[in-house]
Amino acid sequence: MTATHTDTDTAVAHFRFFALEVLRTRRLGHSFLRVTFGGESLAGFRSGGYDQSLSLFLPPPHREHTALPSTDEDTWFGAWRAMPEAERPVMRSYTVREQRRTSEGVDEVDIDFVLHGDASPASAWAGRAVTGRRILAIGPAVARNKSVRFLPPADTDLILMYADETALPAAAAILDRLPSAARVTAWFEVPHEDDRLPLDTRADAHITWVVRGAGAGRERTARLPEVVRSAEPPACAAPYAWIAGESGTIRAVRRHLVGERGVDRRRVRFTGYWRLGASEEELLAEAYAGRAPSEDPSAEL
Repeated sequence: MTATHTDTDTAVAHFRFFALEVLRTRRLGHSFLRVTFGGESLAGFRSGGYDQSLSLFLPPPHREHTALPSTDEDTWFGAWRAMPEAERPVMRSYTVREQRRTSEGVDEVDIDFVLHGDASPASAWAGRAVTGRRILAIGPAVARNKSVRFLPPADTDLILMYADETALPAAAAILDRLPSAARVTAWFEVPHEDDRLPLDTRADAHITWVVRGAGAGRERTARLPEVVRSAEPPACAAPYAWIAGESGTIRAVRRHLVGERGVDRRRVRFTGYWRLGASEEELLAEAYAGRAPSEDPSAEL
């Protein structure tokens, strides 16, 4: 008997390495830069859309392109970790803002970066990205994969969303794909007025922009849940919440939704993209603790 394979039980790994080349960049707002990547290997890239993530390997500042000693499924992690720190590419998780094939048959992927100077390796790399620079990424080879986290139940009659600037590209990608029948109430937090990006959606979406200012620190964890608490979303029977951003803030928003608004905790999807006071390297080490090298490496930073 010949086995029949589906998208989720195929022998091909759900995630694999892809070689990406910078095709162009475009500034979207004060804090956002879109980098468009191409590459022949993208013909095998299968983004599931919504908040699909992938892991980028960005070269150290003194290197133009990313190089890894191994891209083998079973050995890459150990080989990457064994590299001298000065030569080791940094790994960061980002959302696929959009994937497409152009009329000329070119496969492209857009990644939106938050810029804050040289405060982080990813921001520093993106700010200097030019056409022709090459990096490596681990991304989806099948569309149905566990790095797509936006999974509203079929009976959802209201989608609640919260995102800060680090999660705004994922929120925008979600809105892009929602049908006209979807109802959305969203709060998007950004540091600058001109970071309120145009967001296309067919959904019936009510979006509140919260401009906190660039210097806000610990007070954001207290302020944003108050903004959500004071809002009056439309009546609904089966809400689904997707909240992502700074870990302390989203925990507070989740506590409000579950404890004060009575949203079933099983219908709340929350993801910490970063944590105030913790470096990206510290969070990455936590994310990898106990993880098998062959697993999906997307660290929720």
